[in-house]
Amino acid sequence: MIPAVAVCESLVMNADDLYARPRSQVTRFCFDEQVARVFDDMLQRSVPLYAESLRRQAQLAAHFYRPHTRIYDLGCSHGNFIAAFCAEMAQRPFQLQAVDPAEAMLQRCRQRLGELVLGSQQQVELLACPAQQLHFAPASVVVINLTLQFLPLTEREPLLRRIYQALEPGGLLLLTEKIEHEQAPLAELERDWYYRFKAENGYSQLEISQKREALEQVLVPESCQAHEQRLRRCGFDQIALWLKWFNFAGFLCLK
Repeated sequence: MIPAVAVCESLVMNADDLYARPRSQVTRFCFDEQVARVFDDMLQRSVPLYAESLRRQAQLAAHFYRPHTRIYDLGCSHGNFIAAFCAEMAQRPFQLQAVDPAEAMLQRCRQRLGELVLGSQQQVELLACPAQQLHFAPASVVVINLTLQFLPLTEREPLLRRIYQALEPGGLLLLTEKIEHEQAPLAELERDWYYRFKAENGYSQLEISQKREALEQVLVPESCQAHEQRLRRCGFDQIALWLKWFNFAGFLCLK
């Protein structure tokens, strides 16, 4: 447990050069130390509207957070959402539990926390475990940023059901995912424009190709319709697609 949490401006941002050189064999993508070292740069250059998404999520989370409940950040990586949320909450007390199965990510998240003292009632707890193994306390906000897509398909619905059960009435789930359109021509169009976005941010065709190969069968996207149908099966009946950029989508779900 890290009491009186505050957040430094940012970690040193190392350039993402993981796939800049040809590889004789492209191994499966994993969140190891190599990825953790360049992850912030990878996010900035690979996720459209990333900063805007975090800013609005932090504002929404602060609006919906209720005293004596928890906020959960599932797949917290370097703590970018935590940083934005702490800044948004200022002196308001809160309890936030953040989980990530990758210890290399959590180490960098810890570096980001505790630079300033904001108040003795603010707490952030970091846990090195998969979201599927978390024991939920009553919550008013749950955030899942680009995390569900890495879980096996069979484990996604059970997790969302447990989240729905943990949320208090009026509670908020923020889910952001890479998606794939149900219609093949539109799916191809969205992928093409995404690769254009990455090229505009300095990635070479070699980097784009090798990263795509590394993520095959590791990141499994679904359609917006599949996500919404699953959310409704889990109990959410108030769902808004609040952010959409080609093959990225953000869902706002109220209990």
